[in-house]
Amino acid sequence: MSEKNVAGPGRRRQNDIYRAGVLGRRPAVPTDFPELERRARKASTATGWAYVAGGAGQGRTMRNNRAAFDRWAIVPRMLRGHATRNLSRNLLGTELTAPILLAPVGAGQLIAPDADLHTARAAAATGVPYVFTNQGGTPMEEAAAAMGDTPRWVQLYWSTDEGLVDSLIQRAEAIGAGALVITLDTTLLGWRPQDLNLGSLPFARGLGIAQYTSDPRFRQLVAERIRRAASARPEVTLGAIKSLLSITRNHPGSFLDNLRSPEPRASVETFLDIYSNPRLSWDHIATLRDRTRLPVVLKGIVHPDDAKQAFALGVEGIVVSNHGGRQIDSSIAALDALVRVREAVGPDATVLMDSGIRSGADVFTALALGADAVLLGRPYMYGLAIAGQRGVEEVIANVIAELELTMALTGVQNLAEITRDLVVRNP
Repeated sequence: MSEKNVAGPGRRRQNDIYRAGVLGRRPAVPTDFPELERRARKASTATGWAYVAGGAGQGRTMRNNRAAFDRWAIVPRMLRGHATRNLSRNLLGTELTAPILLAPVGAGQLIAPDADLHTARAAAATGVPYVFTNQGGTPMEEAAAAMGDTPRWVQLYWSTDEGLVDSLIQRAEAIGAGALVITLDTTLLGWRPQDLNLGSLPFARGLGIAQYTSDPRFRQLVAERIRRAASARPEVTLGAIKSLLSITRNHPGSFLDNLRSPEPRASVETFLDIYSNPRLSWDHIATLRDRTRLPVVLKGIVHPDDAKQAFALGVEGIVVSNHGGRQIDSSIAALDALVRVREAVGPDATVLMDSGIRSGADVFTALALGADAVLLGRPYMYGLAIAGQRGVEEVIANVIAELELTMALTGVQNLAEITRDLVVRNP
């Protein structure tokens, strides 16, 4: 059998890098996470880095997420005789070429002006599904057009306006979303010192609200707000003027027309009023079966009882996640929660995981401990910061390459063979 026939994505990726190295070329992004993070920080603004890389409180949950991976070790098996590997999986009707989806990351405009489009195009180029963020800078219709036939899911933050919830769901259906991902753990923003110390909330400057300003129900709410507006003028400071210019620049339409219109500022104020529903409950989730034909995935589950309740209500899947450590300081690590959740719901329930995934070896460990697939977040955003769309593509390629090589060196031929006996507690 020729090398071409036995070379999987890992070996191909290595060969591409080494052959380019002969010509004096290096990868656009580093292949190890610490250097990837270091260079992304250097390439980012202070506000962009605080928002994307920062965590809640003292950052203990972020550290917990990584420490949880360090507590597990992979146990390779030898002489299995497998020359090729199959990384594919069907997830709720979505065909995956690898068990990875790109996580929804809000306010990506802080990292790159067209972050959502760069990510959508990178997802299409690599064949990896992308979960569109509800807090994007590009309407979901434009991001979907950039992806072609590549699968996409859509995240939903549950607004206090039920009409807006229905409108966003209908738009997700119209763009061919494979699933609706309801984020549960952000009914309020966590205590995020990196953002607070800078006084930086991107949404207040018109960033990350394009799903709203492109929505007919939201625009109706904005029009009603303008009609009710009092004559009181906002406080005028240099910072307020800069924020107004940012709001105006990021609002759909002509900058000059927006500057003369009350709509941009009213849109931001309306968003801040209705963005997320702190009263969100299981009763809201129970209404979804009558509101959408899409598979429903609940994101933010870390307790086994919540996982069982979700499946009892008929949702199709869950994402075990602590929001990358951005919501609660000193929360349980997502990987530790995954072990408990999988034991509670049994082998057949669809369970994804995010928070703390940094490498292909991490993906392998998460799969061995019960995840059907993982969502990749910060690493691809760091690639975006360094090299735009190409950076995202290279991060995806690196993670998949390391996963496939880990499978090869562990004697695993397909995802079903990545089982619990291939990892042990690290003493």
